[in-house]
Amino acid sequence: MPSFLREFRRRSKASTKTDKTSSGNDGQSHSSSNDSRSQDGTTAEPVPDMPRNKSSSTLNSIFGGKSPPMPAGSPPLPSVPSISGSHTNLAGMNGSKTPPLGSRPGPSNNNSSRYSIAGSVNGSPKPSPYASPLAPRVISASEGSWVHQKVLLIYGQVGDPNQPLDGDITVCSHQDCFPPMTWPVSDSHFKALVYLQPGPNRLRLDFIPRQRRPSQGQMNGQPAHSSHFQINYLPMNSSPPLHLAILVAKDSPRTFDAVPDRVKSEGNGLETAVRKFRMAAYLWQAFTGEQMNRHGFGRRCFRFEEEWQPGTLTGRDLTTGQMRNEAKIHIITLDKTVAEIQDLNLAQQYEPAKQKGDMFAIAMDAVKNHFKPRPGQKEYVSCMYLDTHWDSKVGTVRGHAALGGGDAQVKLAIFGSHSLQSYPAHLEEVVPAFTDCTKTDTNYVANDCNESGSNWEAANIGIGAHMHETGHLFGCPHQESGVMLRDYVRLNRTFTTREPYSTRTKSQGMRLCLQQDEFV
Repeated sequence: MPSFLREFRRRSKASTKTDKTSSGNDGQSHSSSNDSRSQDGTTAEPVPDMPRNKSSSTLNSIFGGKSPPMPAGSPPLPSVPSISGSHTNLAGMNGSKTPPLGSRPGPSNNNSSRYSIAGSVNGSPKPSPYASPLAPRVISASEGSWVHQKVLLIYGQVGDPNQPLDGDITVCSHQDCFPPMTWPVSDSHFKALVYLQPGPNRLRLDFIPRQRRPSQGQMNGQPAHSSHFQINYLPMNSSPPLHLAILVAKDSPRTFDAVPDRVKSEGNGLETAVRKFRMAAYLWQAFTGEQMNRHGFGRRCFRFEEEWQPGTLTGRDLTTGQMRNEAKIHIITLDKTVAEIQDLNLAQQYEPAKQKGDMFAIAMDAVKNHFKPRPGQKEYVSCMYLDTHWDSKVGTVRGHAALGGGDAQVKLAIFGSHSLQSYPAHLEEVVPAFTDCTKTDTNYVANDCNESGSNWEAANIGIGAHMHETGHLFGCPHQESGVMLRDYVRLNRTFTTREPYSTRTKSQGMRLCLQQDEFV
């Protein structure tokens, strides 16, 4: 039969056939039209009569069963191709016109390196085509886990720890939202502080050995030893924030104690104090979140009051003027003069002092006047006195007290600025600050409690003791060990894998600081 007659016959049958059925010997109903046309236009082999499925969802039946009647006013259903190629049921619904064949989309040939945020959250990231045995491995946090702090402390390894390697690891932030940060690798172990933005963060970690062979070059423009790690940051905005404040006397020169070299290289003014205090606070947060997780409480920690401002967590933001959402530092002017703040009778470490608690009362009055808490509204504030001063003649620190507590309205912690010169101001300075063996020059700065004989030890005491008082602010009492005792003298071990010579113990520090060594 000519092809045009076959086409005419098929269309005629599709448009005029009614709901005819044929009954077999078993009494079951069968479809009366099994004639079909394949996608290339040729006549397909008739489909044998098969028993109809009694299920109501027979529209897509591969056996060509009749379609259920359409409700009045309903739009036509989209064409769904059947395995046999038969479209007679759909043709009956749409008149004599045969619906077009649906085409299945082919596999994507897109080789773009871009990735979907949703895909990275709900599924594993696309594996790298090249996996080096020296690719960094994060072992302190699980892939895809959730944290609640902007700066996260991670710990990991490269290669086989039994075959130790030294080098550097570079952490590249999600969507380049933060400059790459480089951290040392010691005996195949590394610790790093990672800047996170709210939501999913897919990080790339690149390991570069110290003695790199030419064959260990780059592949596809990236270092050969690379891995990816995903972490999710969820800010706890429903929790009350911890406010950070610097207290200055009404006639303050707005400077803090520092040796001449430090004054020349980085300054000792209020802006430098703000950067260092902010960085120290993010170290508190990273430390707290990690310690809570290690002890089975999850990554619980406090949050800061943050504001949109020029970024300081990386030194590169100072030159680029990059704006970021970072911890706000309140500058509170006291109603006291510098002389009143530095009165020896108020100095906590001065034995003959009679009013050692007045420094806390002065700060409390200033904080309440600044924040003006309403009844039932509780504020949490950690303060630093900027006008603290080391008196080398008397041998004590003026304008300083380390206290934490509060009342029903304000929970308060106070500390001095006498160790501030040793603090890091940016993430790039964290490891250098905790490994700086420069001897403390007591002509200019204090050796607090005779445990700050070098810069890195002064950073331990200043950052750690202030964190201790902030713990009291949150209601933590003294403990038998840990930072709520005096274990903050080893705070450096939390953030570094090497420890320098200690003037406190008069011994060489640990060659390798692992997690189990941090409070030994």
